[in-house]
Amino acid sequence: MAETSRVPPIYGLLAEFETPQALVTAATKVRDAGYRRIDAFSPFPIEELADAIGFRDRRLPMFVLVGGLAGMVAGLGLEYWVSAVAYPLNIGGRPHASWPSFIPVAFETTILCAAFAAVFGMLALNGLPMPYHPVFNAPRFSAATRDRFFLVVEATDPKFDRMQTRKLFDDLHAREVTELAH
Repeated sequence: MAETSRVPPIYGLLAEFETPQALVTAATKVRDAGYRRIDAFSPFPIEELADAIGFRDRRLPMFVLVGGLAGMVAGLGLEYWVSAVAYPLNIGGRPHASWPSFIPVAFETTILCAAFAAVFGMLALNGLPMPYHPVFNAPRFSAATRDRFFLVVEATDPKFDRMQTRKLFDDLHAREVTELAH
């Protein structure tokens, strides 16, 4: 009985480029060719690359904003509860709920919770920790941390065709094209 699986036989095709400009140009042309499930790897950030691969995920700033607001509300709420409800003390004749004196703690909890939201949101959105990724199977991929630039088209892309995608990479003057196993 044949096994029916939705997993394609390969993860995708990995193309190696020698310069960041070649990678950005290739990513732009691959995206213009209609591919959407693409990813790029470089040893340093390339500003134009996010637009070239069509990266549009803007959820992290929302996570940070929500985390900061939650921290501010929690800080103000804690101070109000402590000062006005649990331990109401008359200090210098100020009212129990003296909002100006609450600002330093509210500011600190806002920054703390926004920072936690940024770190954990980034980890969640990037799928980290990721102990295994198919690109690690490529023999030359370790050069991505030194001086090489890589572009992946995943096999799950609706436009992916092994031969046509390889031809596209060859036309883009990729130094080497590697099929990635799962």
